[in-house]
Amino acid sequence: MSRINTNVQSMVAQRVLGQNNKGLTNALERLSTGLRINRGKDDPAGLIASEALRAQGKAIEASIGNAERADTVVNIAEGGLQEVSNLLTELQGLLTASSNKAGVSDEELEANQLQIDSILQTIDRVAGSTSFQGTKLLNGSLDYDVTSVSSNVSDYQINGAKFETDTLDVSVIVTQSAQQGGLYLSLGGGALDLGGAAEVTSSFTVEISGSLGSRQLTFASGQTVAQIAAAINTFSDVTGVTASSSSSGTTGGITLKSTGYGSDEFVSVRVSDDGSIGTGSNIGIYNFESADNDSILSTSHVDFNSTSAANGYKDAGQNIGGTINGVAATGDGKDISINTDFLDVKMTLDATGSQTLGAVAAFTIDGGGADFMLSPDVDISGKVSLGVGNVAVRNLGNSTDGFLSALGSGQAYDVTNADNLSVAQKIVDQSIAQVSGMRGRLGAFQSNVVGATIRSLGVALENTASAQSVIRDTDFASETASLTRNQILQQAATNTLSLANNQPQSVLQLLG
Repeated sequence: MSRINTNVQSMVAQRVLGQNNKGLTNALERLSTGLRINRGKDDPAGLIASEALRAQGKAIEASIGNAERADTVVNIAEGGLQEVSNLLTELQGLLTASSNKAGVSDEELEANQLQIDSILQTIDRVAGSTSFQGTKLLNGSLDYDVTSVSSNVSDYQINGAKFETDTLDVSVIVTQSAQQGGLYLSLGGGALDLGGAAEVTSSFTVEISGSLGSRQLTFASGQTVAQIAAAINTFSDVTGVTASSSSSGTTGGITLKSTGYGSDEFVSVRVSDDGSIGTGSNIGIYNFESADNDSILSTSHVDFNSTSAANGYKDAGQNIGGTINGVAATGDGKDISINTDFLDVKMTLDATGSQTLGAVAAFTIDGGGADFMLSPDVDISGKVSLGVGNVAVRNLGNSTDGFLSALGSGQAYDVTNADNLSVAQKIVDQSIAQVSGMRGRLGAFQSNVVGATIRSLGVALENTASAQSVIRDTDFASETASLTRNQILQQAATNTLSLANNQPQSVLQLLG
């Protein structure tokens, strides 16, 4: 080396030493923070990916918290409903005990009514006091707001509805009418005419059957169709069949209808003894061709002395069929319902609406309900909407039989003065079914929606954290090896730089 102004070897050693220092600094930073990416220049693409994963992980953690909060809310509501269910069960027992008129004194009836009043008041109190952070859960606050209810809709229940617009119109298209089971017994006039020489000793014996049971009845010649219908109606609670009479001309007879609608309902007539009533175009058992089982008779009939009549001639009802908001619906009598992710609704149409094919603008949902966001993405697909109805006594029951409030003192089914408590028991049965159905729905929501959501989000959080770790976290085995290598290289470069700086001093030997 004969030049001293530019020490190239020293410059090389300084450059390498700087590189080694930088590598050592990076290794120390990564080992001390535990992160491979501490700033954008460490890995620009990796930083972008890891930040997206971090945000997704935070959203998943929040979703898990939302699901756990939803579970807590439902637990509190379930606790209140369980108490209401226990009270309704107790109420059922009191009604049964009070119906034993001959074995219960007036004082006992009054005491039972006091207990009934207390139960009704407690149910209202539970409905009004069950809350979560000030939000009432069972008083209708979490039910849906409904307007523009059609006159053809007698009852409705909205279990869930989610929509992004301000309102949601619910419409039904009836494609199959709801029907009762129905038969017409044409007796040929306004009274039973058995005719013949044995008219005095002859009798007309039929067995009337329905979905509830059957009764065999015997009628004598001369009894009017009104008397026969009244006799059949005496056992309507036993058979599930009602009768009405028509004495017009030669087609006078009895119209038999099932008390309910749907495929489970039927009317059956079995003729044990036709009483030699004879045959003819106006005598026998007819089907109805109209949906209302009221006016149009079929052109053919079955004679009372035929094999079909002797074995039992039957006509079954029909369930309503159609769609709700374009989705194929399930029919049960006059009830029609759908259960989808976006709309879970059940409604009962009246006789006109259920038997008239065409569109019914049922009602409009203006909001309400309990909305839970159970997805990391805040959109309608991640939202679960749940309706929790009002369980106050004025809302439990239905418009057909009545509501639970009718069992209070001075009301229609006060046990101290009500002659027949069978309807009251139907109201309690309906109330128990409503509360049990609500509990089952909330339980299904907890088990199948909330529980599954927490489990799936937990797995998603693990996988997201793992993906982020692969991209961003330090590999300590690799970095400790890099640290050791950079430490050694730094020391070597420092010694080399020292040698390179000392090498120009050899020029002094040339100067003597």
